[in-house]
Amino acid sequence: MSEQAFDITPDRITDSDQAKEAVADLREALRYHAYRYYVLDDPIIADPEYDRLFNILEVLEEKFPALQSPTSPTQQVGGAPRQSMGLVRHPVPMLSLRAVYTQQEARDFDATCRQELSLGLMTYVAEPKYDGLAVELIYENGALVFASTRGDGYTGEDILANVKTIREIPLQLLSLDKEPVPERLVVRGEIYMRKDEFNALNQRREESGDNVFANPRNAAAGSVRQLDPKITASRPLHLFVYEVAECRGREFTQQWEMLAALPKWGLKTNTRWQEKCSGIEPALEFFRRLSETRDDLPFEIDGVVIKVNDRQAQQALGFRQRDPRWALALKFPARQGTTRITDITVQVGRTGALTPVAHLQPVTIGGVEVKRASLHNLHQIESKDVRIKDWVLVERAGDVIPQVIKPFPDKRSGQEQPFVMPETCPVCGGPVVTSRDRKQSHCTNIDCPAQIRERMVHFASRRAMDIEGLAGRRIDQLLNTGLVRHIPDLYRLRREDLVQLEGFGSKSADNLLREIEDSKSTALERFVYALGIPHVGEHLAQVLAARFPDLDALSRASEQTLQAVHEIGPEVARSVRAFFSNPGNRKVVHDLLEAGISLDNPLHAATVQTKSLQGRTFVFTGTLQNWTRDQAREIVEGLGGRVTGSVTGNTDYIVAGPGAGSKLDKARSKGIAVLSEEDFARIIGQEAGDSRQ
Repeated sequence: MSEQAFDITPDRITDSDQAKEAVADLREALRYHAYRYYVLDDPIIADPEYDRLFNILEVLEEKFPALQSPTSPTQQVGGAPRQSMGLVRHPVPMLSLRAVYTQQEARDFDATCRQELSLGLMTYVAEPKYDGLAVELIYENGALVFASTRGDGYTGEDILANVKTIREIPLQLLSLDKEPVPERLVVRGEIYMRKDEFNALNQRREESGDNVFANPRNAAAGSVRQLDPKITASRPLHLFVYEVAECRGREFTQQWEMLAALPKWGLKTNTRWQEKCSGIEPALEFFRRLSETRDDLPFEIDGVVIKVNDRQAQQALGFRQRDPRWALALKFPARQGTTRITDITVQVGRTGALTPVAHLQPVTIGGVEVKRASLHNLHQIESKDVRIKDWVLVERAGDVIPQVIKPFPDKRSGQEQPFVMPETCPVCGGPVVTSRDRKQSHCTNIDCPAQIRERMVHFASRRAMDIEGLAGRRIDQLLNTGLVRHIPDLYRLRREDLVQLEGFGSKSADNLLREIEDSKSTALERFVYALGIPHVGEHLAQVLAARFPDLDALSRASEQTLQAVHEIGPEVARSVRAFFSNPGNRKVVHDLLEAGISLDNPLHAATVQTKSLQGRTFVFTGTLQNWTRDQAREIVEGLGGRVTGSVTGNTDYIVAGPGAGSKLDKARSKGIAVLSEEDFARIIGQEAGDSRQ
């Protein structure tokens, strides 16, 4: 791999020959480092250095459009949405595997293979049966040209645009350890989502009111089948390759040999969890070991695949109509079960979210007795038409909370009852607000015991009140010892109480009390964000602070007044009004102000003084020397303007730095005013180089 890429400076490259060489070096370096990171899990450069190289390549490709390539690492970000998926014909049928559920059936399979091949002992390759989306990738002269789903085994959906966004899938094959790239390579694999990433994705979707995915397989399949590749690019997807269907110019005599060759082309295999087994009993031992540890794996599996290792023996055994005779899938016990809902209650989360929970007649699923299952939100209950006393299908997968998949309406007797979300919190009796789309329900009481811990953590966080040293462990300690019960109690802590606690000395107690004292002087937008009003994040807290002169004016604003604020919709307006209408919340705010918190509001003052860019739309392109993109955006928005990523007929100005490319050409063709950084500095009333930190 060339090391020249590390010394490339975009603004010093002025002709296409220089650029061509630099781009080639950068692509080679990025492909190699992606291989080290995604395939070997052994990076040799830090993430910021990789990002620096990637950004340089982006600048050069924008500056020299003729050098852009569909196999460049920069193309793994998602393109324009498509109208339909399209179809791709598999060059070799992509058949499924015969599934068996007992170890004796696997032994019968072994006996049949040995009998037909007249062998005393068979060698097998055992590997996990991944619970994801099976895909086929086709490379020609090293470049990825086709990607498709299994479909009916003969024709699959065209998912090339989406697959190109997955970082673990190389757009151009490597040639490592003297392993030449085949002229044509057709491989099969499984796209999957790790369990921790799946849980985090579902949590984000639940917090934003979107439907959650039932399991990682559904999440992976749904992500890959998006019409908009940008959505796929935003999802945490991975790939294991496990089969070569065609390899022009390279012959493999063994399945194990084939698996060893794939990583040398940059394709990821599961080197940790695959074994070559002499006989069926070692393969069954591998199955038993995986069965015991499957919940500890970072990805979902539902069995073990056992394949004859010898490729000639595979050909001799041949195929049935829908599956090969030289392989089978030995499945784990099912993780779904049928039972009855005895009741539906509501669980109050640490952020105030109300989650309906189904209480079930106990049912054993995957060896575990299940008595409760999540129903997620009111929208899901109503869309699935789940009722109390319904017979339902329940799924348990790994460390994912059991979920109700669907009811069985045909089994209803007339005793079933619809679920009704309570209007008051079952923990504190505070008002409950449900969004109009029925996807979110929140207890609006800031002092609710069920959520006080997380509210304190949020209140003290860096972007809120910024009380350094007051994080989860410290807050747990203060709550458990009874020193605090409510957020205002933080401002009543005394040194003599803190030094009695484990881990607190005189210095650490003084430091914490100083941080708490310093937090008393803060800006209105930080305080509003710290209150944890449902739907009001950091940005909307700034929007509200810019509109209202002080906390009193904000707390008295009607829903109609709030909705008149740009970016504030009916859900946010309703949430803000409900928050400040709650007597308990008003008392907490009053106690905080009584404790000495004082609020200034520079955002409103700036709004009153000037909005010199009101209604103006800016686009930034190229490399800015004096501001980061985020700083420039904040300046424009603070002066009433707007920043977008693309040039349209509504664009008023384009600010062009070194490396500006197609956006600048488009702006000139539309007659849009082009500004240098010096021009931009004059418009905003700053000296160039005086960046706002």
